[in-house]
Amino acid sequence: MAKQKILIANRGEIAIRIMEACEELGIETVVVYTKEDEASEHVQRVLREPSKSKRAYCISSYKDPNEIFSVCDEAGCTAIHPGYGFFSENFRFARRAALRSRPVTFIGPRWEVIRDLGSKINTKRVAKSLNIPVIPGSSTPIYNEMEAEALAEELFFIQKEQGIKHPSILVKASAGGGGMGIEEVRELDAFRQTYRRIQNYARRQFGDEGVLIEQCLTDYHHLEVQILASRHDEYVHFGTRNCTIQSTGRQKRIEVAPGFDPKMVNYPFKATKVLNDIVEHSLKLARHVKYDSVGTWEWIVTRQGHPYLLEVNTRIQVENGISARISRVRGLGQPNLIKEQIRCALGDELGYSQEDISFEGTSIELRIVAEDTKRGFAPWCGTITELRFPQYEWATVHTHVPTDRPYKIPTEYDPNLALAIIWGPTSQDAIDRAKEFIDNTVINGYGPRGESIITNLPYLRERLNACLRFE
Repeated sequence: MAKQKILIANRGEIAIRIMEACEELGIETVVVYTKEDEASEHVQRVLREPSKSKRAYCISSYKDPNEIFSVCDEAGCTAIHPGYGFFSENFRFARRAALRSRPVTFIGPRWEVIRDLGSKINTKRVAKSLNIPVIPGSSTPIYNEMEAEALAEELFFIQKEQGIKHPSILVKASAGGGGMGIEEVRELDAFRQTYRRIQNYARRQFGDEGVLIEQCLTDYHHLEVQILASRHDEYVHFGTRNCTIQSTGRQKRIEVAPGFDPKMVNYPFKATKVLNDIVEHSLKLARHVKYDSVGTWEWIVTRQGHPYLLEVNTRIQVENGISARISRVRGLGQPNLIKEQIRCALGDELGYSQEDISFEGTSIELRIVAEDTKRGFAPWCGTITELRFPQYEWATVHTHVPTDRPYKIPTEYDPNLALAIIWGPTSQDAIDRAKEFIDNTVINGYGPRGESIITNLPYLRERLNACLRFE
């Protein structure tokens, strides 16, 4: 591998994990930070021990591409790792990195792949062409009311055939996003009025009156398939994850790998077959688009065992650690998926195939957040005065919160405190160990009026028993 220097265009625990992965690979790193983040461990780790291999630059925003590229040039970086969030799935940023007068490597897929899979409509269209199951409904915008009503009638009929007690469909503005321009319809008689309302809304807000119609799924589990591909047409997977337990804002709170456990839960379908099917479907799509990085194929699986591809995340995800924790690579041991992502982006071959990968046990990730789960997961702000995690050989903690001094949680960002990765030889062992970990974790602090800190630890403990079950 040629001499490399990577700019870490992110913050918090993912910045630390990238930094550590680069250290193991012998790669120099540069971190960026805002003034609000100066106390974060990802910054202090560099400022405490300045060296030629690690440097830190203060910027005004993580979201300003001009600043990011300016630091990249000043520091002489050869690559940019976007982490997750921010620019990680921004094809324009990735394209600029590749095509600028001083090109740098974007640690992720090619920008064309990010663009094509970033569109849910396009992903659904390509998946359908490959006979990969997607949520029943339209894969292109509908502009004709009669055509729309005929599809709505068909979707209601399909759900009744499936034995769904309360069938419904979603009517969406195709040009919308972020939950805008979406309504649920529970009776066919109400469809036309809703369709016209959404079409008018779409015309006013987006200048495009196209409408999407799809089956509304409410009783399902959210599963993921972890894919890794190189630029040498090598494709492997690191199993499945279950990310069903989420906040009201659809932010994941507990993740489990593998996605189902028929040894512990009696599912009303053949769980092993479903897991194998979504893995094969995900690899099929990855090969079709010539995917070339770490990526996550997101699925929903209904109580009846019907899987539907939801979307593709063309980046490393927060929960990559639990997939790595249950995986074993012959000759390598337990993989580090961030290291593998970096190696692939820099042109390395994997050096192993699917036959070299095996799986062992169950791993759970707990997202520890300063939030009030009883008030709609409202974020809590204040100062942490004590943060102590128990030390177990089966537990790994990732945190940007310093443990040797008070830390004021920046209000500009989500109040994430730590990620705890727990492993057990069985799913029940992993659940029991996760409860033990929570019970022995100490987090103290105070708010603006001197009130005690509020975290989601009690919620996480309560929800652990449901992490693999349909409720």
